[in-house]
Amino acid sequence: MSAPAAPATLPPSDARLPTPPARRRALDWRIRFAALSLIWGFSFLLIKVGTHGFAPFQVTFGRLLSGAAVLAVAMAVRRERVPRSGRTWAHLFVAAFFLNALPFSLFAYAELTIPSTLAGICNATSPLWGMALSLVALSEDRPTRRRVAGLGLGFIGVLTVLGAWQGFSGLDATGTAMALLASLSYPVGWIYVRRTLAGTGSSTLALTGSQLFLGTMQLAVVVPLFTTAPDSFPLLPTLAVVALGALGTGLAVLLQYGLVEEVGPTTAQMVTYFIPVIATAAGVTLLGEQLSWNTPVGALVVLAGAALTRSRTRGSEGTSPSRHGRRTAQP
Repeated sequence: MSAPAAPATLPPSDARLPTPPARRRALDWRIRFAALSLIWGFSFLLIKVGTHGFAPFQVTFGRLLSGAAVLAVAMAVRRERVPRSGRTWAHLFVAAFFLNALPFSLFAYAELTIPSTLAGICNATSPLWGMALSLVALSEDRPTRRRVAGLGLGFIGVLTVLGAWQGFSGLDATGTAMALLASLSYPVGWIYVRRTLAGTGSSTLALTGSQLFLGTMQLAVVVPLFTTAPDSFPLLPTLAVVALGALGTGLAVLLQYGLVEEVGPTTAQMVTYFIPVIATAAGVTLLGEQLSWNTPVGALVVLAGAALTRSRTRGSEGTSPSRHGRRTAQP
């Protein structure tokens, strides 16, 4: 994910510094916000369709390759330079594993046995995992009653989605565990980035593009070891994988990058709450996936808990949730 957010060099909200005029954009930010929500919401459907024709690792490789190509073009147009420090590249290699290669592959494998709707809802637990981990790993993130309550509420929602009172019957345990592990991988990567990539001198776009390139290289090594070359390239799965990468990983990052620059990270991160709703609607209407009452009810509880974990006190309003802004879980 990793989606970009506000640069670390932004002054405090009360700083009396001259502000350059905002760059006028062709599309209103609300339209771009809606487009981003749709793109990431439909990503789980595209993963499911892609796995109908290709092995999960192949889906992930195609996704990363297409996404990296889009960002490479964007970097060339904006004349962005890739990082020059070997240390930065080493940290980006680790970030690419936890934010791209691992979660993308886990979601692809998970959707072999679980509905895309459930995968989308599992993705919404990422802020909950992030809150739990940050209490241990980040000394500056102090727990508050509201955040702890949100954490507890969120995991009650997870148990509701999974139907814990009926022994999780009807769910594939391995696939569900993979989807939840993928959601856990994102905050692990965020925390690593937050600790290691401060003050590199490179833009968020350059870092993210370089990260996707490294993720592509990781999958280029894995794919030949664990899969065989496909005999054919069926049309719909091929289009799904290309769209998943070019739109869901490439264009979506650029949209998120622009939204954060224009309206700030807090507003841009609200996209997280629309992803499971759209993923559920897409899975039910287009793939004919079944939906029991506890799935949408549990999803709402998960989102309510996630919102509480991200709530901030008045004294911290206006600040970014993360100095490097990689707080939105890219599906």
